[in-house]
Amino acid sequence: MKTVLHELGRYRRDTLLCIGMTTLEVVMEILLPFITAIIIDQGLEAGDLPTVYRYGALMVVMAFLGLVFGAAAGRYAASASSGLSANLRQAMYDNIQTFSFSNIDKYSVPGLVTRMTTDITNVQNAFMMVIRVAVRSPLNLIFSYIMCLIISPKLSLTFLIAVVFLAVVLGSIMVVTMKIFTQVFRRYDDLNASVQENVSAIRVVKAFVREDYENSKFSKASETLYRLFVRAEGLLAFNNPAMMMAVYFCIIMVSWLGAQFIVAGEMTTGNLTSLFSYVMSLLMGLMMLSMVVVMITMSMASVRRISQVLRETPDLAAPEEPVEEVADGSIDFDHVSFSYRRGSGKYALSDINLHIKSGETIGVIGGTGSGKSSLVNLICRLYDVDEGAVRVGGLDVRQYDMEALRNQVSVVLQKNTLFSGTVLDNLRWGNPEATREECEAACRAACADEFIDRMPDGYLTRIERGGANVSGGQKQRLCIARALLKKPKVLILDDSTSAVDTATDAKIRSAMAREIPGTTKIIIAQRVSSVEGADRILVLDNGQVNAFDTHENLLKTNAIYQEIYQSQVKGGGDFDQPA
Repeated sequence: MKTVLHELGRYRRDTLLCIGMTTLEVVMEILLPFITAIIIDQGLEAGDLPTVYRYGALMVVMAFLGLVFGAAAGRYAASASSGLSANLRQAMYDNIQTFSFSNIDKYSVPGLVTRMTTDITNVQNAFMMVIRVAVRSPLNLIFSYIMCLIISPKLSLTFLIAVVFLAVVLGSIMVVTMKIFTQVFRRYDDLNASVQENVSAIRVVKAFVREDYENSKFSKASETLYRLFVRAEGLLAFNNPAMMMAVYFCIIMVSWLGAQFIVAGEMTTGNLTSLFSYVMSLLMGLMMLSMVVVMITMSMASVRRISQVLRETPDLAAPEEPVEEVADGSIDFDHVSFSYRRGSGKYALSDINLHIKSGETIGVIGGTGSGKSSLVNLICRLYDVDEGAVRVGGLDVRQYDMEALRNQVSVVLQKNTLFSGTVLDNLRWGNPEATREECEAACRAACADEFIDRMPDGYLTRIERGGANVSGGQKQRLCIARALLKKPKVLILDDSTSAVDTATDAKIRSAMAREIPGTTKIIIAQRVSSVEGADRILVLDNGQVNAFDTHENLLKTNAIYQEIYQSQVKGGGDFDQPA
């Protein structure tokens, strides 16, 4: 809770003003029955109309002030709760941006979306009720009970019994339902995951006629959520019966005992009338408090989930005195071992010892799961090594400012992503200051100009979210052009030409050799034709270096490379390549 409330920031003032206005509103309401009793006892029963008029006017003024204080409290409550939710979303989003890949691996995307939407909305609503109702109700209870003690200490014991009874009932319900709501929000994650997966992969779902299966999966997730909510709301439904039992108990006791006290001359009619008002005020305060209990119960699970993200610290620590310049594109792996779960003993890479000169073109090949992507992720420090060191430009990557390092180590990842906006907008992710001419030159080098020129608006054509309106090969070429615009010292292509034909692949490699000759190029590929022209080729097997040599030498000496080469040649060569 402390972590969440820390994000109030400048809205602390509105929170305090809301509490102050609510207190004044309650004071006005509590004094009204007291004045009513004076009007009845000193005005009506005594036949003193000036007293009735005088105190009646005072009641009107106090009612008006109560209205003003209430309206102001509502405004400040809305401002404070909305401000808290805005700050929480911003703080969560900012913190997520600092996460390393290992941090991101701890959370699912639907889980993060649920935290930033449903969970924060729950906290916003609960906070509004807490600073408005949870302040108002206890004050009502306290002031009403004080007035009841002033009027009749004996009858006040009746209310104390009702308060203790409700506290026990509401406390028991809160403990049980809090556990259920924790499960509810986990199921929200499952539901969101089902929706996101289905919508983003709708083409695959329809291609394999799996609509019924996906509908069934969604229905199960929705049904589980429904059952949990019914269970929780079923328990919370006991709030109202318990509340009404306390209300009727108090009304009956006050009516019965109050009548006896009036007959005995121990209480006036005005006092009994005001006592009824205080009873209703006290019990309404309890009823509102029970609603707050329900809201807080729901929100506590959300508070914990939000706090998890806010307290998550990046696994990659920035050095105290970071180096801002990368000298050149040389890369050294010094007996590197790496696992995705540090300390698990399950290494994705084991004892990697490599030395790559600046400006070299290196091919990387190997079977699925051999560690190709894991290897290049360490170069731009998306993860940190478990053992050994990775050096770029002669320095350990942990000594660099991460932004400076990643600006000089450009990666076209295996999963290419485009963002909503124009073609130019997407290209300028690589270099926000790039001119139109530089963008066009990068597209020519990536062979992207061929299809951009055919688009209705050329470089101003809008790309839909995720690149939904371009093909896989077009998406890959745009991502390569985007990376080239950074003019990096190291360029990594992680299987990023797999969706283009071999002729285009060859043109891209030729253009890169011509346009960025001094850049170290690492090309991960499944096709031998994509790497055979490299200066050296790295063969990985089960996270270890199997061989590192030229294409010609590997054909003579390395069994894995020979097997890959022969399987592709005997199969008729790569696609789009003449037999």
